[in-house]
Amino acid sequence: MAKSFLVIIFLLLKLVAMNNVCGVPSAAQCQKERDAGYKACKWTIISGWPPSGECCKRVRVTHTECVCPLITPKVAFLINVKRTIQHIEKCGRKVPSRFKCGSITTP
Repeated sequence: MAKSFLVIIFLLLKLVAMNNVCGVPSAAQCQKERDAGYKACKWTIISGWPPSGECCKRVRVTHTECVCPLITPKVAFLINVKRTIQHIEKCGRKVPSRFKCGSITTP
C-alpha cells in the first residue's frame, strides 16, 4: 500500500514537472505575458505600425494559450487579421492556416 502511494506521488510530481518543462503557463504567468506584450507592442496594437524589436521579442515568446482566450467576437471585429498575421510573421513566428485563436480562424 505504501509503495503504491509513493508511485502515485512520484507520477504526480513527474506530471507537474512535465507541465513546467512543456511550458504550460499558469494564470499568473499568462497575465505577466499579456502585460509585457501590451507594453512592448502598444503602438503596433493601437496604430498598426510595424512591430518594434522589443515587440517582436514578446511575440516570439508569448504563449498562444495566454492570448487567444481574450479574442472575443467583439475584439475579433476590431482586429485587422491580415495585418496582424503579417506583423506576427515579420517577427519570425509562423501563423498556420486555419489556426483557431479565440473567435478568429486564420485564412
